[in-house]
Amino acid sequence: MIALLDHFDMSNLDLGLAITATLLLGIGKSGIKGLGVVIVTLMAIVFGGKASTGILMPMMITADIFAVIYYHRHTQWYFLKKLLPMMVVGVILGVWLGNGISEALFKQIMAVFILLTVVIMIWMDRTKTFGIPKHWAFSSFMGLLSGVTSMIGNLAGSFASIYLLAIRLPKNEFIGTAAWLFFIINVFKLPFHIFVWKTVNTETLQLNLILAPAIIIGFFLGIKLVKRINNDLYRKLVLVVTAAGALIILFS
Repeated sequence: MIALLDHFDMSNLDLGLAITATLLLGIGKSGIKGLGVVIVTLMAIVFGGKASTGILMPMMITADIFAVIYYHRHTQWYFLKKLLPMMVVGVILGVWLGNGISEALFKQIMAVFILLTVVIMIWMDRTKTFGIPKHWAFSSFMGLLSGVTSMIGNLAGSFASIYLLAIRLPKNEFIGTAAWLFFIINVFKLPFHIFVWKTVNTETLQLNLILAPAIIIGFFLGIKLVKRINNDLYRKLVLVVTAAGALIILFS
């Protein structure tokens, strides 16, 4: 384990941030939305922009499996199928964009996406009493943005959430549909990380094994927290921490 941490040039603080991000990943996949940007920010601070996307990918799929098993009976396949095709297109576009840019530019793009996500989350909070467009062009556009941001920075959650909010899914149906959506799209992304970006390899998988217990702990902790958390305070905290993390990435 020490040799592996040396390979990634990780300090004890870095390890603590990575474990925290992994724990939050499990909590987020249990149904507590809005943590994705915090997770991505922490991992990017520790491992860098592009590398962190590959380290996260197998762990996200693992967490997705737990979410799919737990919430599968609530999945609304009709709405999932409307969003998925353009997400696939967006992922391919994201592969092309991410493959031809430097690490510095990749980090800057990630930071911009994170800040954009924060703005969208604020907009969602402020306009939650108003109708959201349901036209097919809206779902296609959200799907495309979800795919691109999913590949560039594992940040599809907020864009997909806008679409799922538009169709007014109840909480469990929302979580169940999102669980299958991200499981499918993350499995689709995995070969690109292995063979094109080469961000998933033997070393990253070994690191995933070290961090994996935090996913399980986080998921079952999140299940208990879903019904108890103070949503208003939670969302405000997420927005502040996320925005600060994005600025750290942008200027680091």
